[in-house]
Amino acid sequence: MRQDRSSNGALRWSALWGKPSSGETRSSALWGKGGRGFLATLTLATALALPAGALAGGSDEGYYGRQLRAFVPADLEQAARANPGRIFSVIVQSRGSTGSVASDVDDAADATLTKRDALKRRFSTMGTVSAKLTGTAVLKLASKKSILAITPDAPIVLSGHTSTEAWPYAASVTRFWGSSAPAPTIAIVDSGIDANRADFGGRVVADVKMTQLANNSPGDGRGHGTFVAGIAAGGAPGKAGASPQSKIVSIDVMDDKGMAMTSDVIAAADWILKNKDTYGIRVANFSLHSSTPASILWDPLDAAVERLWFGGVVVVAAAGNYGVAGGPSGVPYAPGNDPFVITVGAVDLDGSARNTRDDQAAPWSAYGYTLDGFSKPEIAAPGRYMVGPIPAGATLGLEKPQNLRGANYMQLSGTSFAAPIVAGAAAQILAANPNWTPDQVKGALMITAKHLPDAAPLSVGVGEIDAAAAANAWRAPNANAALGRFVTSASNGSGKVFDAASWASTARGNASWASASWSDASWASASWASASWASASWASASWASASWSDASWASASWASSSYEDNAEGEPAVSPDLTLAPADDVYATELEVGFDLDGDGLVGAPPASDPPPDPLTLP
Repeated sequence: MRQDRSSNGALRWSALWGKPSSGETRSSALWGKGGRGFLATLTLATALALPAGALAGGSDEGYYGRQLRAFVPADLEQAARANPGRIFSVIVQSRGSTGSVASDVDDAADATLTKRDALKRRFSTMGTVSAKLTGTAVLKLASKKSILAITPDAPIVLSGHTSTEAWPYAASVTRFWGSSAPAPTIAIVDSGIDANRADFGGRVVADVKMTQLANNSPGDGRGHGTFVAGIAAGGAPGKAGASPQSKIVSIDVMDDKGMAMTSDVIAAADWILKNKDTYGIRVANFSLHSSTPASILWDPLDAAVERLWFGGVVVVAAAGNYGVAGGPSGVPYAPGNDPFVITVGAVDLDGSARNTRDDQAAPWSAYGYTLDGFSKPEIAAPGRYMVGPIPAGATLGLEKPQNLRGANYMQLSGTSFAAPIVAGAAAQILAANPNWTPDQVKGALMITAKHLPDAAPLSVGVGEIDAAAAANAWRAPNANAALGRFVTSASNGSGKVFDAASWASTARGNASWASASWSDASWASASWASASWASASWASASWASASWSDASWASASWASSSYEDNAEGEPAVSPDLTLAPADDVYATELEVGFDLDGDGLVGAPPASDPPPDPLTLP
């Protein structure tokens, strides 16, 4: 990426120059590695001022006894010298007007080409023309001091990543689609992935089965995981995901009904931690949640994702689809209740991908305080009326055939599909900033989030994701700074752990303990008011309802179960999205969070079909 220095001294990078390593000023494949002091800078300046022939051959005088004055790429110059009669398509830039460069091209044109054949196109706003010239003519023209540069009229290669959907533009992930920077691998902990689909282009590098449940087809019998993976890292024409160059690891913890054992999800987190270096995993997406309200003091799934976080893996979790009309629902379920991880709510774009002023949280998107007093989600992303890939015959498609878009795609809604946007964005942020920690990735996403004035307070956290701005953030504050002092080394030497007991003791005696997370001056540049988030991000008052010390925890149903978190209550509608006309909608994030049969049990399956301890998918 190119390095520019703004007036305040901050450095910005572009795809041309590449990001330097520590101590360097610039680095790229074109100019070589930087960081060699004044001599390297002088050499680079000379390279821009002198012709390629002068650099490659010292005092080489060229075909006409004169030194080449214009910049000519080394490969073009070498080819022109070796093949003087060959016709080259080139772009000629002049130091003067278009008229003068056209005249120079005419003068240099070989007799084998008429002047009409040589000059192809003039560009009126700059002293530049395109032309067809022999190798001899290229070198002759390059010897003129009036010519700035001669470069190949090379074909432009499309990135191949496009989308007819609105959400990539709203989340600004499209700016990454032409990037050649290697993005880290994303682990999708879900119902599996149909790895043979063209959406993934052979990028599913591992397929791990963790579910203990018998009703589980090979690949992805449910369809939820394939959909989530398509949003995070799909690459099909017209349906590109947030990070289409990322490799993917599929970890199947769900059966064909969208249920999972919590122990299987914990095993998935453990597998990721052990194998992250082998597969280059830096991001893990959990579009699911436990079916039992929990405190971070006790919940084993929270402990599992925290170990991932401390191990350098960005954990992204869906907030859930059990939101209630007219106010906060709270976010009591793991892993979205964990204060370290990035919990994502769903935004309704309300007809426009670019105008965020009317965007709000989707009506079913869960938000509010956890049982331990942490406000969730921290950020939101589009999650309503999403279109993603689904395997033929998947149970989601069989249950909702009206939502199918052809045989291979489906329209669904839910925080399950907002989360992988953020997971893909996190991978792109790490591609641009490979040395950043999960805390910094979270901070970059939060500080650059777009404020949504029409959204209810806290419903979208600090705002809607702006992935490109986050990747280009010069400085990424640590959003978990206040929690850092409670992270200690595990007694068995197996890494870092969160000392929840010490945190609880501190929080009981000091209600303002969390203010340290927002005291960094850099938060002042955020579009949202850092002061208001500082006062809202943690609330001791919510402990009264948390009852984490209550004896009721002893009788809590510690059933090892989860569900896919689908917005089952989403009605069929026909939104008029500016960039993505859509038909009816089904929020796919399992039956978790909705009292479907009026029996007062949220997310519980019918009595006739009892689950073997379900987990929940958002």
